[in-house]
Amino acid sequence: MIERMAGPEGIRANALSKEVGICGSTLSRWLKSRSLSTMGQEEDEAKRGIRPASEKLRLVLEAASLSDADLGRFLRSEGLHEADLDEWRSAMMASLAPQKQASPKKSRKSPEAKRIAALERDLDRKSKALAEVTALLALKKRAEEIWGVEGEDTQEKSDS
Repeated sequence: MIERMAGPEGIRANALSKEVGICGSTLSRWLKSRSLSTMGQEEDEAKRGIRPASEKLRLVLEAASLSDADLGRFLRSEGLHEADLDEWRSAMMASLAPQKQASPKKSRKSPEAKRIAALERDLDRKSKALAEVTALLALKKRAEEIWGVEGEDTQEKSDS
């Protein structure tokens, strides 16, 4: 409904009110509310727009040389926010930071590190073995509960 009132061939709130059954003053308030909330935003987006990297670099460098009072004036004239400059400056600094490259040689482990790794592997192996033995004992106990202990219920044959 707001789009129908705000469009290039917008109709009046009273005419739309009769058509849709909503009070004309309500429709007018909706339209006014929408126009106030988007007015500043649309202007900012139009001014800021998408800028090429070369212009961003120019703006960051120019802003760096200004005092605080001049910076505010500069930002307003360019249609920028200080957050934009901070974001661009951070991105530029990150791109200039040296990249760590993986060395072709593998780093050699110290004897202590090798011993620790071997002990950890051994401990892991023994933990798995202990878990397996525990599971087997639990199964054996359960089987004895179900079928009884071997030889407990059977009587020996007597020779007499």
